[in-house]
Amino acid sequence: MKIKNILLGLLVSLSIIGCSSDTKPEVNVEPALVVGKSLSSLSLNDQFEKANGIADTTKKVIFVFSDDMGHLCNDYFVTKEASYLSNNNTQFVADISAAPSLIRSMFIMPGLKDFKHPVLILSEKEVSAPYRAKMNTEKAVVVYVSNKEITSIKTISTKEELISTIEAK
Repeated sequence: MKIKNILLGLLVSLSIIGCSSDTKPEVNVEPALVVGKSLSSLSLNDQFEKANGIADTTKKVIFVFSDDMGHLCNDYFVTKEASYLSNNNTQFVADISAAPSLIRSMFIMPGLKDFKHPVLILSEKEVSAPYRAKMNTEKAVVVYVSNKEITSIKTISTKEELISTIEAK
């Protein structure tokens, strides 16, 4: 168990070193997270490289763009059963595109495979740019959907907000 904690600490440290929060926003990128837009075309691989789209039953999609918010969410999700997100009609998307590809392939992706909850991955900057555009990337972005169409968007930054958002009916 101690070795796993040491490796997890190393993974976190390397991802922080390898990720820059000073990433400049892409110019002329049309935002994808806008009320009224559809997420029906969103198809991402999960941590096991299985393609996933937004499920018909999904009511909330949580996007995280920073290490801090990713760790806050994942640290909470590991305390829950694997079906916690789907039971609450929620999907989770993590943007790891800012990390260098070597860090992503050697440390981040293997670390994500330890999670029992599904994590959809934004791994390429070109793909993640529309989802980052005009968003506060230091907070988790919660996108509410009905029939895969965005009905509202809010940001959260605490574990308490995360729990109440996910468990709200």
